Amino acid sequence: MKERLLDRPGFGAGGLLDFSSSFRHLADLWLEDLEMRELSDGTKKNYRDDLRLRVRPQFEHFSLGEITTGRVEWFLRSERAVSFSRAHHSRTILNQLFGFALRHDAIPRNPVQGTSPLRRPKGERQALTVEQINAIRDAAGRWRTGPDVKGPRPDGQVRDIIEVLLGTALRIGECLALRVCDVEDAPGGMAVSVRGTVVLRTGSGAVRQDHPKTEHSIRRIAVPDFAAGVLRARLAGIPTTDPQRTVFANRVGKPLSPFNVRRTFRAFLELADLSAEGITLRWYRRTGATVIARGASADAAATFLGHGSTAITQGHYIEPDRSVDRGPAGILDRTLRRVNPDTSLLSTDDGAVDDPALDFLDEEDIEAA
Repeated sequence: MKERLLDRPGFGAGGLLDFSSSFRHLADLWLEDLEMRELSDGTKKNYRDDLRLRVRPQFEHFSLGEITTGRVEWFLRSERAVSFSRAHHSRTILNQLFGFALRHDAIPRNPVQGTSPLRRPKGERQALTVEQINAIRDAAGRWRTGPDVKGPRPDGQVRDIIEVLLGTALRIGECLALRVCDVEDAPGGMAVSVRGTVVLRTGSGAVRQDHPKTEHSIRRIAVPDFAAGVLRARLAGIPTTDPQRTVFANRVGKPLSPFNVRRTFRAFLELADLSAEGITLRWYRRTGATVIARGASADAAATFLGHGSTAITQGHYIEPDRSVDRGPAGILDRTLRRVNPDTSLLSTDDGAVDDPALDFLDEEDIEAA
């Protein structure tokens, strides 16, 4: 009996990995598994980059048995000294790697689980201020319009995109994927159906993917009047009746590249003297979440942004539910419209909503392309 107990399989007897396996070997196997998962190309690229640039150099010379909770804690603290976002990214990658090792019986426990919680710094802004919104709007209207500007004048698409982002809290890929057939303009107000996203693919450039980030991201939302006006003007100027054409497109009718949109947006920030503030297009999504959470509830914000349990998903109804909640759109319109806005929901000292129900925004920052 004693001999049988001594010879019985333990941790590391699963085959692919064991307690003495190197972290480098774990990383290689995890990358192979990553390629088979149903994630966007952008998310996979971000995971690979985070592993290659930050996590792998720190642990590649250790075996799995040598990587303790204390060693992970020390690493995450050093990452946190750089920024909250960097530590959050690294923690997510490590958690996935050691979760993979745990599922293959290579380790008895995940060393990441015992590390200290990462908390966003108190007062770190997650939403644009009214002043920033107005400054960016002004810069977008002035960009490349002076008499000394050489080359073609801007077509105003990025200027309009940020208005739509402000009014819908869409991800940039979702906004660029909106087609003519996704926009419904009825007497009661405009609504858009989110059914896809634009991704960058090697060798193909910007491509419209016929499904958004997750199943819950498929949704139909009301559009506030200020953003609806922008979409109407865009639709009126489209020189084709093709319902599958994206609302925002390049000269040959293909979807705009998120990379190019971000580059132009950075030019807006420079013109607005805001380039040092760390603002990205994701701040528009956070702003929408903040306004709706404060004006209605965190649950309403999660649903509007495609994280609520009531989101419309394909195949869930024999006959689709055509109703749309216009409440969040009304709150966004009152707060963010250009003329006579009620800015009280964005006028607090802290631009962040300290509500666990909005923690999904932090996870989006990790996976955003």
